Amino acid sequence: MSDRLIHLYQRFRRLQYRFLSNNSNVEGRPNINQPTQFVGKGRITFKGNVNLGYFPSPFYLNGYIYLEARSTGSVIEIEDGVWINNNSFIISDGPGVFIGKNTLLGANCEIMDSDFHDTHPERRSDSTGARTGKVVIEENVMIGSNVKILRGVRVGKNTIIANGTVVTRSVPENVIVFGNPAKVGMPLATEPSVA
Repeated sequence: MSDRLIHLYQRFRRLQYRFLSNNSNVEGRPNINQPTQFVGKGRITFKGNVNLGYFPSPFYLNGYIYLEARSTGSVIEIEDGVWINNNSFIISDGPGVFIGKNTLLGANCEIMDSDFHDTHPERRSDSTGARTGKVVIEENVMIGSNVKILRGVRVGKNTIIANGTVVTRSVPENVIVFGNPAKVGMPLATEPSVA
């Protein structure tokens, strides 16, 4: 009985967030498991099999995923095999956010390609001076929960970003990254182990 109630409850919530969405430039058909709000004037593209939300995982019944391509030229591109866990958000107000194939995002992740405000005290309420930079997450990256990835960052393929990490600079492929600010740790073994 409880699984059926959960399914009905989530179906209602998904419809509610579809109604609250205002982006008409969504391309592709992701599997929407958790309510997702699509916002903005830019383009949001899903290529292949993309999953939004996961059960069982935190925030499944009380959170939502937020995807915003804020301005006309803003772009969010998500490739085949990507899983975005519950309560995560991605905002593009600059050159875009790209997430490569088979990448996994944990719950409560934040990815942004802009500072959104000028840093000068007298111009902070003006967004025209905000610094921007494309965010590129290459294929097969594993991103833990509560990770923040900021503007201009490139994450190399196969890299693992540990829970709670704040990534402010690009990181190479095949490494473990952790901390605030992020530090590059040990390299990953990329060859299969032989038993």
